[in-house]
Parts: sequence; C-alpha cells; structure tokens
Amino acid sequence: MEIGIPKEKYPGEERVGLTPAGVGLLTKAGHKCFFESGAGEGAGFDDYDYERMGATLVFDPQELYTRSSLIVKVLRPTRDEIAWMSGGQTLMCFLGLMAVPEDEVNLLKEHKATVVAYEMISPGKHDYPILKTMSEVAGRMAPYIAGNMLMRTHGGRGVLLNGVPGVSAGEVVILGGGMLGINAARAFLGLGVKVFILSRSLNRLRYLDEYFQGRITTMIDHDFNVAYTTRFADVVIGAIRDPGKRTPVLITREMLRTMRKGSLIIDFAIDHGGCAETSRPTTLDNPVYVEEDVLHYCVPNVPGAVPRTSTHAFNNAAWAYIKKVTDMGPATAFAQSEALQKGVVLRNGEIVEENIPTGYTIS
Repeated sequence: MEIGIPKEKYPGEERVGLTPAGVGLLTKAGHKCFFESGAGEGAGFDDYDYERMGATLVFDPQELYTRSSLIVKVLRPTRDEIAWMSGGQTLMCFLGLMAVPEDEVNLLKEHKATVVAYEMISPGKHDYPILKTMSEVAGRMAPYIAGNMLMRTHGGRGVLLNGVPGVSAGEVVILGGGMLGINAARAFLGLGVKVFILSRSLNRLRYLDEYFQGRITTMIDHDFNVAYTTRFADVVIGAIRDPGKRTPVLITREMLRTMRKGSLIIDFAIDHGGCAETSRPTTLDNPVYVEEDVLHYCVPNVPGAVPRTSTHAFNNAAWAYIKKVTDMGPATAFAQSEALQKGVVLRNGEIVEENIPTGYTIS
C-alpha cells in the first residue's frame, strides 16, 4: 500500500500523522511511505529520521496526495488538500465532524473519499481509545493554560491558583467527569487548587468521589448547579465530549454575566460545538477572546501545543488500527474490525448514516 504522511496545514498544528518508528514498521512490511518534507519538525523529528526508516521524501504536497492510496493525518484536510484527493483514497485523521463546514464534507463526497475519524473508533460503549489519549494530554495541560491566562498581562483576574500562605487557593469548576475531566482534576489537585466536578451521572460522581478520596466536590450538572458554581469560579473547564454528538450548551450568556470579571473558560469541547453559548473556535496562535468580561480559551487542537508528546500518545493508540488497514486493505479491515468500522464516516464518498450526528444535515 502507498501511504502518505503530509505536513499539517492548520495554524499552530505541529503534530504529525506517524512517527519515524511507525514508518519503519510499515516499510519493513513492504509498504511504500511518502513523507512531506518538514512534516515532523514541530514534533522534533527531522526528514532524515523518516528517510532512514525507508520513507520517500516528497517536497510537493499535491504530489504526495496523488501518489498515496492511504493518507494518515492528524487533523482533517483543508479545502486545498481535499481538492488534491482522488477516488478510492482512504483518509485517517481526527475529523471533528461537528466543526466541519458542510461544504468541506460535500467536497469529500465529490472526491469519493473514505474517511476514518479517529475520535469515532470504539471497541466498546463509551470507549474511544485514540480520543482518550488526546483527552489525557489536554486535561493535564489545563493548569498550565489557566495559570498563564489568569495573569493580568493576558487580562485575567491576577490570581495565583495554588495561592500562598495566608491567601486562599483558586477555585476550578470542571464540567464533565470523563477522561479529560479526571486528568484536569488530577493536575489541579496537584497544585492544591479547590476542584468541583459536575456530571450528569450520579454513578460517575460516586466513582470520582472514591477515586479522589473525597478531595473534590462533586455535583450533578443541573442548570442551577452550573449557575451557582460558575459565579465563584476562577476557571471553568468544559470537559464534556460525546463523539459524534453536539456538546450540550451548559453555560448561558446570562450565567456568564454573573461570573467574576477576568475569570476564564477553557472550552475543551469546542471541537464538538462548545459547552458555552458564547464559545467560538480560536487558534493556538491567538487563543483567547473576551466576552462579557470573561476570558474564553476555545482552541480545538490544544494538544498541538505539545506536539512531540501528543504525536507519540495518539500514535500509541492509533497504530493498531493503521496496521489493520495497511495489512488487510480498508474494505477487509472495516469488515473484520467493528471498532474500526465505527470510525468510518464516509465510504467511497457516501455518508455512513449511522455515524452522522443527530441534527447534522448534508445538502
């Protein structure tokens, strides 16, 4: 099989679709790998790392797309990249379907692409192994982001989250008790921050209370609890993700108006639509805007800020599925792997209806 690893085109995105070790395994198995020059630099891999593993270096991205039957990326392709695709090609990436403009989906249909969304691959109910790795990274980055954005130089409240002797620590509200929420809570607790986790599931809250040995406050995410906690929070973390579905809006503009001036919302759910009424996507280069005197950090690809760690992390989880596709061919791999089949959003340009979120329409 001919496998293409292009350089990511979205601003600030420095992750790469395959590590040199992954390329080495593929070339040893007899596959041909085309690698776009410079694609690994941000993650600390130079062209030679790939060449010595058997990759063919390509300097023209359009040529890479033309020569490849399987494209392995991190984020969805841009319009230009979609235009370079041809019928029969398979694409594996984080698609972020809820954030994909409808015209881009239609372009993928026109080019008869088969698209596997990493975030939709699932061997069992509520188990998304590749998405989980990026949730771990994003959650553990939360204190770094929050501490930086709360500085007055960024318009924040000027709060040191872990406090000092004689001054109380900050308060963080996490909406969602999944993998991202747990990792964020662990990281904030390590700083001595007061942590509140809100979830729709009472059983999940019982688990979290036991897991953290009572060191966090747990609450059901009813509207009145969200309104109550956001009023005093220094930081609100949007950590709700349900792959293939639009994230529910839990924070209304009215709630925002009651929040402390200079407080911060980090909406990690922005790639699924966002959990605040006022959320809109930003970039790693320009990550924050202010709405109702509250800072909004709404970067869809937060793990892209630490590309080396993130590349290794998601490759660890994605490799088994990439190997299935390359060893068996896409059609056989989809037929034999239920987990992989769940990730197929388009097949030969046709929408796989069961994987399209409720309410998402294709014109």
